[in-house]
Amino acid sequence: MTRAPHSHSGGGLRAGLRGRCPRCGEGKLFSGFIALAPSCEACGLDYSFADSADGPAIFIMLIAGFIVVGAALLTDAYYEPPLLLLAAIFLPLMAVVSLGMIRPFKGILIASQFRHKAEQGKLEL
Repeated sequence: MTRAPHSHSGGGLRAGLRGRCPRCGEGKLFSGFIALAPSCEACGLDYSFADSADGPAIFIMLIAGFIVVGAALLTDAYYEPPLLLLAAIFLPLMAVVSLGMIRPFKGILIASQFRHKAEQGKLEL
């Protein structure tokens, strides 16, 4: 039994968050850490429409930067640790937070592209 495409239930976005196909929610969206698979192994959806470009990275820089830099500033204001200790704590934390968020954000963006049928703009002459 094939599943109907997700409509307005947000199921496609949840599937993107989990790294699954935005149409069926079953097949894998990624073949590597952030490398996109050529197509869904369950329903056969061709992922050639998907182009997330730098979108996820921009969102992650804003969100992770706000969280981690805010925490570093608060830590510096309250405890005044040496600068090297701040760097030793918060630089790896920034890397972990950024890498942890890149795959779900890319999946959400691709699922959103599928849901809204986004494609390259075309000029009609």
